[in-house]
Amino acid sequence: MLNSIGDAFHYLLFVPIINALVILYQGFNLIHFPYALGFAIIALTILIRFVLYPFTNSQLKASKKMQELTPHIKRLKEKHKNDAKTLQAETMKLYKEFGVNPAAGCLPVLIQLPIIWALYQVLQEAVKYNMTQINELIYSDSFRLTKTWDTTFFGLPLAQNPSNLISTMGPLILMVPILTGVLQFIQTKMMFVSQPKQQGNVKPEKKSEDFATAFQSQSLYIFPIMIAFFSYGFPIGLSLYWNTFTVFGIIQQYKISGLGGLKEWVDKYGKRK
Repeated sequence: MLNSIGDAFHYLLFVPIINALVILYQGFNLIHFPYALGFAIIALTILIRFVLYPFTNSQLKASKKMQELTPHIKRLKEKHKNDAKTLQAETMKLYKEFGVNPAAGCLPVLIQLPIIWALYQVLQEAVKYNMTQINELIYSDSFRLTKTWDTTFFGLPLAQNPSNLISTMGPLILMVPILTGVLQFIQTKMMFVSQPKQQGNVKPEKKSEDFATAFQSQSLYIFPIMIAFFSYGFPIGLSLYWNTFTVFGIIQQYKISGLGGLKEWVDKYGKRK
């Protein structure tokens, strides 16, 4: 019997994911693949991403539809700015007309979060566990480790963090958090679709517009900087997972909505060339 949510999380998510990681590691070892643990982390992240693909796809499509409705909603707000009840009714009517469910993006996120968190916990602990601790969690004797696994990836110790390595490896180790931040910035930028400029004498709702624009602009830079900062203090194995997760997300985002907010920058750079 599971006595708590923590037990349920441990036995239903954490343990199965660490078993999957060890199986992938043993598979890479069997074919004498170098840096087996690092590539097992990449393979496991991609596998989890494929499992979550239908949910993230649904979430991204819902987000894209909501962004497409933004100009229509702005017009409704301008038209019914003094009548909140009518505005709410007209907004719901608009959602129904375009087949949009405002809550459609929430359920996929709620489904994904426990799995992503479990993967995060596995990678945080697995690079630190000794062979005995890992083998205690493995379902089958045939997959148990017979020797301590190599926790380096192309010379980088997966269990160490850049903040501790900078004294021995120098400023070059900062490329890990920088790359993590840049990849996150690209994905975040792609998620924000630039709104068309107002035509003629139409005046937008200044207060709400300014808040929305400021929030979008700040989150575009703050979130990648936060991720880069965390990457500086977290084990490199977690950065490897996060970067793989982000690259997959960029590809998926591109399939749904193209370059998104990144398109204006690409077009501007292309014109300069």
